[in-house]
Amino acid sequence: MSAIQRIVTRLLEADVSLEPAALLAAARRVVIEEAPLESDDVAVAAVDAILGLGPLERLLRDPLVTDVLVNGPFNVWVERNGTMSLTPVSFVDDAAVVASVERVLAPLGLRIDRASPTVDARLADGSRLHAVIPPVAVDGPIVAVRRFTKAVRSLAELVDSGSATGEVADMLRKAVVDRENLVISGGTGAGKTTLLNILSTEIPSRERIVTVEDAAELELAGHVVRLEARPPNAEGAGEVTVQQLIRSALRLRPDRIIVGEVRGPEALDMIWALNTGHDGSMSTVHANSPAEALWRLETLAMSGDRRVGEVAVQRQILSAVDVIVQVERVDGRRRVAEVADVSIDGVETRWRSS
Repeated sequence: MSAIQRIVTRLLEADVSLEPAALLAAARRVVIEEAPLESDDVAVAAVDAILGLGPLERLLRDPLVTDVLVNGPFNVWVERNGTMSLTPVSFVDDAAVVASVERVLAPLGLRIDRASPTVDARLADGSRLHAVIPPVAVDGPIVAVRRFTKAVRSLAELVDSGSATGEVADMLRKAVVDRENLVISGGTGAGKTTLLNILSTEIPSRERIVTVEDAAELELAGHVVRLEARPPNAEGAGEVTVQQLIRSALRLRPDRIIVGEVRGPEALDMIWALNTGHDGSMSTVHANSPAEALWRLETLAMSGDRRVGEVAVQRQILSAVDVIVQVERVDGRRRVAEVADVSIDGVETRWRSS
């Protein structure tokens, strides 16, 4: 048994508070008794093994890490500054990976097991966790943790980082102030949520904003009401969808509605909201170009059980959306690639990177 395992066993057998600071203090005392030659890292690792994602916690404490990817117990990768790299971090076995996921799910009322082998969760720090275990994951448990860093906080910093030009920053700031409806489009990890957060800071503080998110990531100042979707619990009850929350948002007297991301039939509700006087609203969608963003919104809007004509949906989308901002990631660097205007006649590029 390793030193960490011995310390964890002692702590679990003792009547010790699970409050992090108290548990760490107790772990340090046990280290002195059990492994006096070990460093303080052993005490920290023992606390991580009891409260968090075990050995992954040390990776998540690195401010440069944006993604932690576990492909089985002995294959752990991280992304730093847009670059993937294999780490020396490992788990004892498959069961240890699953146990670490179960620890962070328990306070959330979620579960993962053979009957329910996939799970999505938002962790206490706002990170997103997705896990898949056997029998769905053929080669062992898979875990992906997406962290949301705050390296860029404003349009000025976005320009300084090289992710946008000054011209684009002024263009986007004016669009927000002029209450144009914005959709940010891009691939996974392209920086859609980061840009949405940045643009939200340009909204005047006097305006009442209602945010609707699958996982709460936006941090806005001023008069803000935050709504977050909820997955079903272990019994399959208690689910609250983004679609339901958009409908609730309309009853909360918003000046603007910000939907973190549309990925299902809630797209139709968002389009309706944008067409009912909530100018200056914003959202994101997965797509590879502004034109594809409109096509995807149309597909999502018609994916539900409500019968709405294709032409009617197309016209409502073209009427609701004013600007599409395309973001992309190239060689690990995220940037604004295109800004396009939307009218009843379709999409027209206003600015495109060279």
